[in-house]
Amino acid sequence: MNCGLIVVLFNPDIAHVQGIIDGFADPQWRIYLVDNSPIAHQFNLPAQAEYLHFPNNEGIAKAQNEGLKRAFDCVDYAFLLDQDSHFSADMAAKLLSQFVSLERANPVAAIGPSIHCEFSRKKVEGKLQKGKQITKDLKEVKQIIASGMLLSQQAFHEVGEKESDLFIDGVDHEWCWRAKERGWRVYQSLSVCMPHRQGDDRVRIAGVTFKKGAPIRLYYQMRNLLVLSRRPYVPLYWKFRHLTAIPLRYLVNRYCFENGKRRGQLMRKGLYDGIRAKKGKVVSP
Repeated sequence: MNCGLIVVLFNPDIAHVQGIIDGFADPQWRIYLVDNSPIAHQFNLPAQAEYLHFPNNEGIAKAQNEGLKRAFDCVDYAFLLDQDSHFSADMAAKLLSQFVSLERANPVAAIGPSIHCEFSRKKVEGKLQKGKQITKDLKEVKQIIASGMLLSQQAFHEVGEKESDLFIDGVDHEWCWRAKERGWRVYQSLSVCMPHRQGDDRVRIAGVTFKKGAPIRLYYQMRNLLVLSRRPYVPLYWKFRHLTAIPLRYLVNRYCFENGKRRGQLMRKGLYDGIRAKKGKVVSP
């Protein structure tokens, strides 16, 4: 069964991305590299691979949409990957098999692997929402991250495209919540586990671990949090957890991380634009 693979790039590690490409060199995998970097990159591509370049950085959602639309012209299923994903053809084949089996009984929006955090070296478990285990190999969840997400052409067409105006943060979760509102189900595999980095580092302060990422991400996180919190289909637990954490996150980023002044500025601007329900790519943050 042919399947697509969309890898979104932004100033990538060329060797790592080439490793992903080489691992999916079999003709059954159609590969789409969608590059948001300002300068195009060169890869050794097999015949079934395609490179798309958006030098103005259209955002992760737009990049995913473009890759998925190209893939679904040819295949019925497609994976989304980050440029630093550690993902193999064996993992993909197992997830695809689980997806096909599940959709015989239920409308399946997406399935993804369990995540092994490269910082904590532990399997990531939801703190408030752990999901509902349905077999020893699967659980139904409210959302999964985009890296390793497998979705079908049918779900993409009926649920709709990823929301490009969010630009980056919250894109994967919003699509899952929207799918569930429309009667589709989201699953996480317990038998396929993928190593993954979220953020650039982890910092423990007063017994609490905080994710540390690029300062600009704070703008999108704050803005999109306020944008999504207005929507009725977004889970209440997610709104409560993230909205109540804003003051602590601000203090940690402003006074405990380097570039604190810039981090604080971006968080404040994100909150201001979120209150105004502004979306899209930020200009001169």
